[in-house]
This record gives sequence, C-alpha cells and structure tokens, in this order.
Amino acid sequence: MEKKDIEELKNRVPCAAVLEPAGFAIDIKESTRKAVKYRRGNDVIIVIHDGKGWFDALSDAKGDVFSLVKHLDGIGFADVLQRVSDLVGFAPSEPVWTRASRANNPDLCIADRWRARRKPWRESLTWRYLRDERAIPNSVMRAAISQDRLCEGPHGSMWAVHLSDDGAVTGWEERGPQWRGFSTGGAKVLFRLGSAKADRVCVTEAAIDAMSLAAIEDLRRDSLYLSTGGGWAPLTVAAIYRLSARPGARLIAATDNNRQGEIYARRLAAIALEAGCAFERLRPSADDWNEWLRNEACVERGSAH
Repeated sequence: MEKKDIEELKNRVPCAAVLEPAGFAIDIKESTRKAVKYRRGNDVIIVIHDGKGWFDALSDAKGDVFSLVKHLDGIGFADVLQRVSDLVGFAPSEPVWTRASRANNPDLCIADRWRARRKPWRESLTWRYLRDERAIPNSVMRAAISQDRLCEGPHGSMWAVHLSDDGAVTGWEERGPQWRGFSTGGAKVLFRLGSAKADRVCVTEAAIDAMSLAAIEDLRRDSLYLSTGGGWAPLTVAAIYRLSARPGARLIAATDNNRQGEIYARRLAAIALEAGCAFERLRPSADDWNEWLRNEACVERGSAH
C-alpha cells in the first residue's frame, strides 16, 4: 500500500471505530468534546484530535488509529492495515452531550472571557453547588475567590482557573451538577490555591479535589494546592518541575486512590527525583479527596442528629 493510500485510510477510520468493536464504551461523565474517554474494564483510552488521535490514560502509549490497533492487539503493521481497512465505513456511536456546544465570542481571548464572568457570592448557584453537593466549606471558597481562582459558570457550574507561572490565565476547569469539561480554546497548566511561595506542593487531579484537600488540612499555610485538571500536558509537567526545583520544596502526590492516581504519583515521583526535592505519596481514604470530604460531612451530620 502506498503512503498516500495509508494516509487516506488513516483519515477515513476514526479511533472510535477501533474501540467500539473491541468492547470499549464511552464514559460520558468523564468525557469532553475534545477528549472522549472509553473504558473496557480497567482499560482506559482517551480519544482526541477529533477522533484521529488517542492516548492510554494508564500508560505512556499514544498515537493514531494504526498504533491504537497495534496497542490493543499486538499485531504487525501488515495486519494492522488489514484490520483498519476492514473498518472503513463503520460508524461508531456518537456521545450524546448534555448541553449544546458553547458559542464563545471569537473576539474575546481566554483572559477576557475569564474576567467577564462574575465571582461566586454567598448563596449563588455556584456557591450552593460547591457547598451542598461538594461539601466545600465557606472558608475554602472565600480563600479561592479572594485569590481570583473561581468564577460562576452557566447553570450553577464552577469555573476553576488554570494559570501559567507568571499568573496568566490559560483556561479553566468546568464542573457542575450536569457538566464537566475544560474551557474551549484553553490550555491545561495548573489550578493553584495557596501561597505561591509555599514549599509544600500538593498535586491533585481536579480543582475540586485540590479545594477538598485544602479543607481537610484546614488550608495549611505551608502548602500550595494544585490541580492538573486530569491532564498531563508538557506545560503542566514543566510547571510542576519548576515548583519542585525551588530550594526546600516538597512534592506531594495527592492524586486519586486508584490505578490512574498511582500512575500519576509515579510520574510525580520521577519529577521529584529529577528536581532533587523531597517526595511524599498522600492518598485519600476514599477514591478521591472530594469523596472523602463528602463522607466526613455525612458522618458529621449523622452525629449531630
């Protein structure tokens, strides 16, 4: 098969066409329009680049539709080509999104879109969502708002900002009762809560987990609570490395208490080793820090009655 034919074949078969017959199903709650998560038991594949690319959430494997077939089946390239050819014309299921695509003003840049949103106020829809459904205490919300880390999103959702090292807005995590995603056109770096000069650097996988850990630890003054937004972008890795390379820094892997969290923790341990800083693995007693916080809140409410 000539190179141009191979390229045409690659463009005609999306990665989802490989995953669906292989027994993978879309995890709609964990997916966004730009990154669709597929699960098969403990296997997790994220499809990106409008279906043309993918990466394994539990390893460093990634690539195009050809490498996906090889990754799943362990076969040679000739067999890969035949397998992909057989999938031409296969129409995989499309995710049914819970809301329409956002119509962002193209004249507004990321930072302007962030500044255009209101900050949460006491008893606003976002405030009530974080307090009532996520058990985030008022003190932590006030701290995050005072540092300009939170905005009101649509329909009672929360926007939690990601910042570059110099404080520039690069995007934001979006979480709400019926929605989760990341800002259109934005880039994941780090959500940051606490003093930028803190030597204890705690890395979680979501802004709500970062705030939950801050609540559990009563906002330790020596700690900077971070979220990667569930990603592992080069910008994120570089930012974590720079924080870890400061004199006296301690890197805390506060990722989820599951297989993916352990993989992230190992990556953080490697960063700590390269940066020459102290390292610690901190696990929630539940699957993640927010689940632990909500469990504790339930126990406290039960004991109060």
